[in-house]
Amino acid sequence: MAIAALEMMGFFFGLFGMLGTFVATLLPYWATSAHVGPNIVTAVITMKGLWMECVYQSTGAFQCETYNTLLGLSTDLQAARAMMVISSIFSVMACAISTVGMQCTICMDGSSVKSKVAGVGGSLFLLAGLLSLIPVSWRTHEVVQTFYMQNMPASLKFEIGDCLYVGLASSLLSMLGGGLLSASCCDDLDGSRGTRRHYPYPDRTGQRGPSHLMPYHTSTLHSNTNPNLANKNQTINSHTSTSSQSTRAAQDSRKLARQNTAAGYDVTGYV
Repeated sequence: MAIAALEMMGFFFGLFGMLGTFVATLLPYWATSAHVGPNIVTAVITMKGLWMECVYQSTGAFQCETYNTLLGLSTDLQAARAMMVISSIFSVMACAISTVGMQCTICMDGSSVKSKVAGVGGSLFLLAGLLSLIPVSWRTHEVVQTFYMQNMPASLKFEIGDCLYVGLASSLLSMLGGGLLSASCCDDLDGSRGTRRHYPYPDRTGQRGPSHLMPYHTSTLHSNTNPNLANKNQTINSHTSTSSQSTRAAQDSRKLARQNTAAGYDVTGYV
């Protein structure tokens, strides 16, 4: 039951990490304009993301413009896009594979590779969290480094956006969930049946009822159900042997009497 609880906790951590990765990938709040120095006008806020650049005005207008070119983007932005998309794909695959391999599901019930499937799902969560952590950390370092440059104009300085915090938290959750799911690979297997010992639900291999727990033999069953059968057989055998012995004794006495009679007749006849 402890392994099943760890798997369930790891799955939910990975699921929350996947949702956070989706949010960080799609929303444009990776970097927001910094209001420092002469740039103290807060009427306009500029935000940059992986796919678009948006401007929010104090009047409530919100305008976004997507990047029209792909090859014209910087190398770090292209790499961040690729890694976040691959991380999202790996998170979806990890959720599907972990659902099959967890003990709380009936998929692959009775198979010895069920725990290994859950471990594969955990490994995919770990890989997805690592892939999302790299661009988030990279972008955070770039924003901080640009902010403290002395020769950089205040209008071009940005602060850390909300998506960077969400991406960092989601990557850590994905890695934590993947580690908990990978712990199921250490679960011992029962070699006699090929299933794991800590089953949270009844056995579905086809054996029902307590009859399979106490095997018995036919000879033992007959001897236990008919305890007087052996005694009766012994009594019948003893009576049979006694009657046969008495019959033999009577036949021997008759033969002896006949021999004596025949001898006496011959003697008296010649006399």
